[in-house]
Amino acid sequence: MTADDLARAVGAAAAHELESALGRIKHCLSQLNDAQIWRRSQPGLHSIGNLILHLCGNLRQWIVAGLGGTSDMRDRPTEFAEQIMVSKDELVRHIEVVVEDAKRILASVNAQQLLEARRIQGFELTGVAAVFDCVPHFRGHTQEIVHRTRLQLGETYQFAWTPSTPEQGAPH
Repeated sequence: MTADDLARAVGAAAAHELESALGRIKHCLSQLNDAQIWRRSQPGLHSIGNLILHLCGNLRQWIVAGLGGTSDMRDRPTEFAEQIMVSKDELVRHIEVVVEDAKRILASVNAQQLLEARRIQGFELTGVAAVFDCVPHFRGHTQEIVHRTRLQLGETYQFAWTPSTPEQGAPH
């Protein structure tokens, strides 16, 4: 195995994690209407819509621009200030595009890119550090979206997966 083979494996695993998290986000959004997506449970807390805009900005900045070398035009404060009810369909399209762009970058990453120092969001770090910062960040906010969806829907929340065998945790 070469260093570039390892880099491709890291890129593929990161892309898989992003795709899996995107599936969870879309599953949640499919159960919510636009008002629920933009609902703030308290004035100081962000809506699911804000979290999605934040994930798009972060992923574009850290992977697409930071690792892929495109220009960084992120406006982080706007991700959280946005209160216009961008439609669910538009949010889904936006996050799908950013995830696809990131997956394309991750699919072509090589060892040199992962080891190379770069500056992202004011931090000096390597490409591999950018991946290991950004992907868990995406996963963390995905779980927050799941949690907020469950809080809003309560007993009507539909799980994407439930255990079907004792080994998976189904009741005997």
